[in-house]
Amino acid sequence: MVKWSLILLVIAVVLGIFGFVGIIEAAAAIFKVLFWVFLALFVISLFFGRGRGGARR
Repeated sequence: MVKWSLILLVIAVVLGIFGFVGIIEAAAAIFKVLFWVFLALFVISLFFGRGRGGARR
């Protein structure tokens, strides 16, 4: 997923240079969705990671 978000970032920058505003808005919407998905996965991994790791001795 990170790979796709980086690809979309490059596409958005290139299209921004050429002035394709409609396509940039679509890419921005995809970025917003990816942001919330990654944030949710991060929070879930924090909660599940605590139970497994614990205090290492």
